[in-house]
Amino acid sequence: MGKLFGTDGVRGIANQELTGELAYQLGRAGAYVLTKELHHQPKILVGTDTRRSKDMLESAFMAGVCSIGGYGISLGVIPTPAVAYLTRHYQADAGVVISASHNPMEYNGIKFFDNNGYKLRDALEEEIENIIFHEFTSLPNPIGREVGKLGIGPTSSIDYLKFLKTTIEGDLQGLSIAIDCANGAAYKIAPLLFQELGAKVYTMGVKPDGININDKCGSTYLKPLQQFVKQTKVDIGIALDGDADRCLAIDENGEVVDGDQILAICGQRMKEQGILKKDTIVATVMSNIGLVKMGQKNNISIQQCSVGDRYVLETMMENGYNLGGEQSGHTIFLDKNTTGDGLVTALQLLQVLKEKKKPLSQLKKVISIYPQVLINVKVSNGNKNKYLEDPVIKEAIHRLQEIFSNEGRVLIRPSGTEPLIRIMLEGKDQEVLLIEAKKLSEIIQQRLG
Repeated sequence: MGKLFGTDGVRGIANQELTGELAYQLGRAGAYVLTKELHHQPKILVGTDTRRSKDMLESAFMAGVCSIGGYGISLGVIPTPAVAYLTRHYQADAGVVISASHNPMEYNGIKFFDNNGYKLRDALEEEIENIIFHEFTSLPNPIGREVGKLGIGPTSSIDYLKFLKTTIEGDLQGLSIAIDCANGAAYKIAPLLFQELGAKVYTMGVKPDGININDKCGSTYLKPLQQFVKQTKVDIGIALDGDADRCLAIDENGEVVDGDQILAICGQRMKEQGILKKDTIVATVMSNIGLVKMGQKNNISIQQCSVGDRYVLETMMENGYNLGGEQSGHTIFLDKNTTGDGLVTALQLLQVLKEKKKPLSQLKKVISIYPQVLINVKVSNGNKNKYLEDPVIKEAIHRLQEIFSNEGRVLIRPSGTEPLIRIMLEGKDQEVLLIEAKKLSEIIQQRLG
């Protein structure tokens, strides 16, 4: 049996890998698995980002939901974390997001939330896959009054906006903010949120056309925002990705503040206020070693887990922690929302900025960042998990591990959502790191590309 689900739902090039047919199958099988124990018509929320393929995929997915007798409610263009929140708020049976997050516009994805707003467990994803591959024709076909229907959530953005305002104390009066919405799902709601909280707001990436999502903008391409921050002389820049589940920041000098630094700044505040549960922050193996050293200095434990926000969340839930995230800006404040939420993250950071009355360039000094080099090597999806089977690649990795054993780290891993092998080297000398990472990337490209 093939595998549809990656670390963040089903993703692929729209209309090639993620086709209308597959979207229909996911709608039908997903609605059945998530609601088969119910004794009422299942209610399933669906939100999208701004990319062109959203209409095709949403229509096909909704057809699948209706074919199994479900009630599909379209939330329109709305951030991923909004769907997680609104699934709980509206007491829906499931939530679905049609988005490929930070990926280029030709990609799209479908990911599910259960009725509590959490991403699906592996077992449920496997059950959906099994039905699609082996039992699809045996699913029920309701007729007459039992056929499903569609609806629209007319106040979904308003309700999410109200929720966001409850996640901080006070307002943002006196702060000036430049925000890059990546021409994505938060292009309307993010500027409105900060304006209604009293900040002076400058915007970019707020003119989506279906094609320009994540295109040289947003959290994956920070240079324009860095220049914009210096040009407008604001206190802070906020960078979101296409579905607004990630947030990175730019300080007043135009320098990047990444997810590790945001975790450190917010984690220190939470510890000072006595609300950091078990004095622990959950991070991944990709997090900078500086975060660990920051934790040691401030009596905060840094619990590391596998890369991927789902693994961060699992670790948090299993152990009762309430703050965790990734270097990429996918930060989870579990007391606020059940998934990474770029706008919640931005609000928490802005709250620290206002309370401390210090510039972000000073706040980020709570953590010292060690040089890190990350190179993505493009390979086929079929080859990205085979790097340890190749003796030449294996020997090259072993050589690097010996070089950096006393003063850094070597981490090689396949991407969970893209046809890439990620190389991460960490140490004291940036130039050496870059040279060695490039050597390894060339070997991997030659052997598996």
